[in-house]
Amino acid sequence: MQASDVLIVGAGPAGLSLSISLAQAGLSVTVLEQQAESVLADPPPDGREIALTHPSVATLQRLGSWQRLAEHEIGLLREAQVHDGPVGQRGAMQLHAGGSGVDHLGWIVPNHALRRTAYEVASREPLVRLVTGARVTRVAVTPAHAELDYSQDGQPAQSLRAPLLVAADSRFSGIRRQLGIGAAMYDFGRTVIVCRLRHALPHHEVAHECFGYEQTLAILPLPPDLIDGSPQCSAVITTGAAQAQELLALPPEEYAARVQAQFEHRLGAMELVGERHSYPLVAVYAHRFAAPRCALLGDAAVGMHPVTAHGYNLGLAGVEGLTRAIATAHAHGADIGAASVLAPFAREHHRHAWPIYQGTNAIVRLYTDARPLPRLLRQAVLAGSNRLPPLKGLIVSQLTGRRPAWPTAVH
Repeated sequence: MQASDVLIVGAGPAGLSLSISLAQAGLSVTVLEQQAESVLADPPPDGREIALTHPSVATLQRLGSWQRLAEHEIGLLREAQVHDGPVGQRGAMQLHAGGSGVDHLGWIVPNHALRRTAYEVASREPLVRLVTGARVTRVAVTPAHAELDYSQDGQPAQSLRAPLLVAADSRFSGIRRQLGIGAAMYDFGRTVIVCRLRHALPHHEVAHECFGYEQTLAILPLPPDLIDGSPQCSAVITTGAAQAQELLALPPEEYAARVQAQFEHRLGAMELVGERHSYPLVAVYAHRFAAPRCALLGDAAVGMHPVTAHGYNLGLAGVEGLTRAIATAHAHGADIGAASVLAPFAREHHRHAWPIYQGTNAIVRLYTDARPLPRLLRQAVLAGSNRLPPLKGLIVSQLTGRRPAWPTAVH
């Protein structure tokens, strides 16, 4: 039954990245995933484009998965503009990396590319064992170990045990529930629609977040089309469930025309590329990130609203923090599943994630509230950020993942 040092349930990019990171530190890892191996090796596009901070890219480079991305899968994010209401109606908050020590805010990479490259590295790592097509039916922890049962089609049920179990199986984690760890969930009652669009005019690697009161539109710059070099962007529409169904039912040409009009034709004529994908918006924050013999990672720990693009960056921060805790204990011959090892990781990750999670939810509530007072407050926040460099520097530091470079006094 002793499979390895660590059991990970969930072979998403966070779970696979942790398996690589722990293997590089000399620990053996078994990863269990319900999807087939063919899906992990060649995941289909899901419409989601992931914004990555500088520390996140450094982590992916250390793991070796960044180097496996194709050139056309890596987009640059130089600047971001936040609009209150229709584009151009009033001054936008302009966010750039000036003063942060870097020349751009971050990168944008398709989610399916991050999944594919994580699998490519993990599947070649001798200390990582991938068990695919596996449905975990039971998990439990004892004072001595964590254990689970799983089944695969046509095979008898099997059991595994290890000093530590990590749940990385989505924000609606069944493993988290079986471990007896609850979570606070905030259902925004809205749906997000994501798709790719070709457009006529260049985007200059600038992202836009346009907060309307019934509908929010984000435009994310992407690398040019691989075949003909046309400019491309990702359009992210957030709206009510009924309106989302109406938008999804539109013909591709009409949908592209709607986005083009909402963005005030700033990128010229638009054309839909591929499929539209929709997702319900539910934010999740686990009551605990660790307990004896178990830990949570990725969306199983914190499932973010996508507006501030911090979800996967938090997941990679969790990979770094959990690896440090486990690898240090392992190097000293300590029990890697002990509460004394995992509790400091949980506290550190909570201190990092809690302000971002609460701040993101507050931004969403503020910028989608049509009442007069929130409207005035929004305008004050935008005006204040443009007039107060320290406030803007703090926002940029969150986007880049780097501490702001505050100006020094001149004597």
